[in-house]
Amino acid sequence: MKPLSDIEIAQKTQLQPVVEIARKLGVKEDDLELYGKYKAKLPLDLIDEEKIKKNNLVLVTALTPTPAGEGKTTVSIGLTEGLNKIGKQATVVLREPSLGPVFGIKGGAAGGGYSQVVPMEDINLHFTGDFNAVEKANNLLAALIDNNLQKVENLNLDPRAIFWKRVIDMNDRALRQITIGLGGTANGIPREDGFNITPASEIMAILCMATGFEDLKERLGNIFVGFTFDKKPVFARDLKAENAMAILLKDAIKPNLVQTLEKNPAIIHGGPFANIAQGTNTILATKMGLSLSEYVVTEAGFGADLGAEKFLNIKCAAANLSPSAVVLVATIRALRHHGGALPDELNTPSLEKVQKGIVNLDKHIENIRKFQIEPVVAINGFTNDSDEEVKFIIDHCASQGVRAVLSEGWAKGGDGTMDLAAAVAEVVESEASRFKPLYSWDSPVVDKIDTIAKEIYGASHVSYTKKAKLNLRRIKRLGFENFAICIAKTQKSFSDDEKLIGRPENFEIHVREIEIAAGAGFVIPIVGKMMRMPGLPSKPASEGMSIDNEGTISGLS
Repeated sequence: MKPLSDIEIAQKTQLQPVVEIARKLGVKEDDLELYGKYKAKLPLDLIDEEKIKKNNLVLVTALTPTPAGEGKTTVSIGLTEGLNKIGKQATVVLREPSLGPVFGIKGGAAGGGYSQVVPMEDINLHFTGDFNAVEKANNLLAALIDNNLQKVENLNLDPRAIFWKRVIDMNDRALRQITIGLGGTANGIPREDGFNITPASEIMAILCMATGFEDLKERLGNIFVGFTFDKKPVFARDLKAENAMAILLKDAIKPNLVQTLEKNPAIIHGGPFANIAQGTNTILATKMGLSLSEYVVTEAGFGADLGAEKFLNIKCAAANLSPSAVVLVATIRALRHHGGALPDELNTPSLEKVQKGIVNLDKHIENIRKFQIEPVVAINGFTNDSDEEVKFIIDHCASQGVRAVLSEGWAKGGDGTMDLAAAVAEVVESEASRFKPLYSWDSPVVDKIDTIAKEIYGASHVSYTKKAKLNLRRIKRLGFENFAICIAKTQKSFSDDEKLIGRPENFEIHVREIEIAAGAGFVIPIVGKMMRMPGLPSKPASEGMSIDNEGTISGLS
């Protein structure tokens, strides 16, 4: 019999009303803002800093992934189910999916198999409208900028020096570079513009960094828009934009409560990508989970060189969070890839290739320990994994003093992750982790970039283009030296060359330019060839989706 797809498993699950899920967290029905029977917003006044200090934060990250991803979300959800099964009160806190990947190549981001968050279709599609609010706030600022250009009493903005772009939550390469304002004087000032995908918006980054509504408004006002003709900086507050933008985000700032397949609480909020942004859910969602649960399991996008580095150096440093453990997700498929397996060989057992590819996992283990956190390796199991490959990874990690545990959450839900949960709880309760960020925000920008490139990526040198050097001078002139660093880099390699798999050495990181996200509080060095607006593949996932007369969706994964 053909196995059930992710969406079929989700649709066969009898959901609990969200008010029942909230009760497990000690939250009363009157405190919820309901979005139907199975989704709700949580009010920010439930966040309790004293409780946060007493509870345990577990980060789930991964080795350098293959294009299909290695299942961090699935492992995060499965680990949460497993922790609850061994008697720990645990909540999973995740990012919201973007419609671009959903209809593109990667599919949804609600987990998989028997480790999912539900209602799966709602979460992967419009959910509670947070992405829409981010998009509208972003594009309101864009409209205000172009409107100001046309006013008689304007800010003297130079149309050639505007850095703010519009966004849409879709993969659409045709919008990367456009010309706007055509059609005569009634239709604006002609200038070059473009669209980013919504997760790349600084509004999304700000939403994820904000610690409350007043902080949100201040950060929105701090957005750096561009320069006047006489080279003076212009910010969103100069356009009197921050309050109107905050109005559009008044509900989006509140974390969303849903449930796992095993009816445990799940908080889902925010959705920046990790290769072009900070790659983790909101500070408010994480603090909400820690205020209401003994354990919070959360994930950070792509490999640990991206999502985990940014989670630890940016989010945790800004929010005064201290993870108790880090779970490194590894798949044998990915280790074969880093050992030189060709795409059509990834599902073929090969101990030789796993032995060669293990260096990638080794580097990630070293990196996590640089933050003085003890990792646990979760081997996300697939049906084509051989026993000897699994045993090799477990033994290899043990030789380094690291627990590696087979995780079977996709196939078995919480029953398949109890061993992983026990290993994580053991690390947490041993208090072996003493988290410390890798750099001080007060250090010079070039020193911070150097630290990440050399310590995390393993680069031997960092080079800067002429444009990047000009950007560094601009950052210093504007007084933004003490910002965090959020590097935009390929997720396919430690280097900025996606072809360098495994553990490359003696390579150079090439900083092409450095963008400023003054509202979010970080600068964004762009290394290698990166883009903020993906394109659809030759065969988009949307082609395999359908909906019947009863509204039942199929083909969504």
